[in-house]
Amino acid sequence: MIAKLHYNSVQFQFNSHSTPEPGILFQLRGGVLIKDLVENIVKALVDDPEQVEVSEIKGRTTSVLELSVAKGDLGKVIGKRGRNVNAIRIILTAASATAGKGRTVLEILE
Repeated sequence: MIAKLHYNSVQFQFNSHSTPEPGILFQLRGGVLIKDLVENIVKALVDDPEQVEVSEIKGRTTSVLELSVAKGDLGKVIGKRGRNVNAIRIILTAASATAGKGRTVLEILE
């Protein structure tokens, strides 16, 4: 399965049958939090990046990332038929598995 996220000139791609892109793998091993990964992806999609907020709720085996964006940018994050948010969730799942963080879930707050 290939997850692709496109918006303007920004492209993120992950092939679940192979290793993640070297940049993503390097950043995760370099100490960048998965929360920051999601925040950077979403900020690249929206018109008002200052309104992007990601908070993390940690459980024993699962972490929940709550994403909040400006109302006008909500459709851009979700995308047509949920394609953008599904691609972000696939990247998030792969990144958390690569980093050994257990399961991570993305929730979008209105």
